[in-house]
Amino acid sequence: MAKRVAVIGAGVSGLSSIKCCLDEDLEPTCFERSNDIGGLWKFTETSKDGMTRVYKSLVTNVCKEMSCYSDFPFQEDYPNFMKQEKFWDYLQEFAEHFDLLKYIRFRTTVCSVTKRPDFSETGQWDVVTETEGELDRAIFDAVMVCTGHFLNPRLPLESFPGIHKFKGQILHSQEYKIPTGFQDKRVLVIGLGNTGGDIAVELSRTAAQVLLSTRTGTWVISRSSNGGYPFNMMATRRHNFTAQVLPSCVLKWSRERGLNKRFDHTNYGLNITKGKKPKTIVNDELPTCILCGTVTMKTGVKEFTETSALFEDGTVEENIDVVIFTTGYTFSFPFLEEPLKSLCTKKTFLYKLVFPSNLERTTLAMIGFISLTGSILAGTELQARWATRVFKGLCKIPPSQKLMAEATKKEQLIERGLMKDTIGDKLDYISYMDELAACIGTKPNVPLLFLKDPRLAWEVFFGPCTPYQYRLMGPGKWDGARNAILTQWDRTLKPLKTRIVPDSSKPASMSHYLKAWGAPILLASLLLICKSSLFLKLVPEKLWDRISPYLISIWRG
Repeated sequence: MAKRVAVIGAGVSGLSSIKCCLDEDLEPTCFERSNDIGGLWKFTETSKDGMTRVYKSLVTNVCKEMSCYSDFPFQEDYPNFMKQEKFWDYLQEFAEHFDLLKYIRFRTTVCSVTKRPDFSETGQWDVVTETEGELDRAIFDAVMVCTGHFLNPRLPLESFPGIHKFKGQILHSQEYKIPTGFQDKRVLVIGLGNTGGDIAVELSRTAAQVLLSTRTGTWVISRSSNGGYPFNMMATRRHNFTAQVLPSCVLKWSRERGLNKRFDHTNYGLNITKGKKPKTIVNDELPTCILCGTVTMKTGVKEFTETSALFEDGTVEENIDVVIFTTGYTFSFPFLEEPLKSLCTKKTFLYKLVFPSNLERTTLAMIGFISLTGSILAGTELQARWATRVFKGLCKIPPSQKLMAEATKKEQLIERGLMKDTIGDKLDYISYMDELAACIGTKPNVPLLFLKDPRLAWEVFFGPCTPYQYRLMGPGKWDGARNAILTQWDRTLKPLKTRIVPDSSKPASMSHYLKAWGAPILLASLLLICKSSLFLKLVPEKLWDRISPYLISIWRG
């Protein structure tokens, strides 16, 4: 059974991995090459250290109740969507609350992770690290890789003829920090993901003009939903009956119709290019910037000259000063040995996107290499909870021979075009979380909850699928999970209630009238009913005989 665990990286997934090790009585040692926790969420003025960091203005696109550690809710006064420094404060609070910092070795780079000669029996690893020029070697029973998706900037210059002739400034979004230095310049942003949309919007306030180039288009959603509630909390729910009943084509039509209600994506140059996979970004301001002309949508770039760009639709934009590539990242594992290094970059060969299929001993876990329709933080935490229990032998996975055979077959079917390649698609949040939770034994049993605790069951099934649901039962059960679920809307609305002004001109709500007059009206009604009953008993029988034929004739007529 594993005991000593090496955790590589002290970002969002690294911190949860340390805590999960402690929860399972394992001994974690975390290696972090920078001088602080938080990974990409720790803002720095430059990227000279080669690490990817957030730009200063970044705001989370998943609300706090949907993107918190499952046993550590955000403080109620934290905004629902927050700037990077506020989110980093939360990570710091989490680390201090569970006393995680003492397990982290800062300014330490992992040089190599290799199997021990007796790996097939022990599953152990040799880990070589470097701290301020000094090498150290240690033996670990298991390793959790938490280095993240955003490791190496993807800068596909070869796909843009003439780019080397361009005399203006060229940079990747990894280098972008603040809008200073872009005043009164004509800026071309290439790539329309969340980062591309954010940078284009921010620069539109200072640059002379921002051009936003996309080959695929995208659906744009807002952080707020109907009624002003966080979109994630309204959309991520278990009771999605329509998705289970309606055909996919009807669902697609309905979804697109709903997205176009806010604004017509075709009119704004944002519609999905025919034949391209649909994608979605979160941006509250991009449509307004397009409407005001501070951001101009363009097709893909066909060619560059010294000062201009020719686009695929034949249009030309002159006098471009800056080109910013927001073309994403690639991830790699330079500290791993081959063939493991190459295999881990192929998600097909990661069992449930966590365990490499070719290892005879499941003592290496890749944490956080996922793309979900919901919170990555919540997903990585559940991955870490599962991985640590696998390390201890409490959860089992199929043998490596079977996993490799299945992965190889799937890869071959994809290459032949007999199976759709979904590796690049975002996984459905609830489906993936439930899948991992089932492996651990923490998937909420909704029918049982309805029998034991109907109020809680109602919130779990009909309310937002918050991470607390995976702490209600099974290993790692948290006594505060029920209360966290029942008070999640209180924490959502708390930061909004900063100005409460009684409005006498506003008609009182029906609920107010019911509360004020409900009891008296009910009592009066009962008295009237009782009096009416007595009155009817006192009506002379002869009088009733006289009027009854008349009433009968009316009813029949």
